[in-house]
Amino acid sequence: MSAPHSEAARILGSRIREHRLAIQVSQMDLADLASMHFTNLGKIERGEANPSLTTIVRIAVALDTDPGKLVAGIAGDDLPDRSHRVTAADLIRERQKGNS
Repeated sequence: MSAPHSEAARILGSRIREHRLAIQVSQMDLADLASMHFTNLGKIERGEANPSLTTIVRIAVALDTDPGKLVAGIAGDDLPDRSHRVTAADLIRERQKGNS
């Protein structure tokens, strides 16, 4: 078994699996409802894949849930090798200091 792609991918996959199990739907059925292959869904649930926004929305629609619930609380610190720790707000604030 592969390691999780990132902490963000692991969290997303775990939430998808929890929703799927709560409504008692198999991976194969959920994958079919989301128009994807069940092996790809398995990789996503294990955190081994980094799904596109389209895929996340398809899965959420198939689970009859808001896609936001699947990604809520996932932050930049959950991403691997994040090179920039500065936000747009930090950048704007520093620029404004320079113009003062």
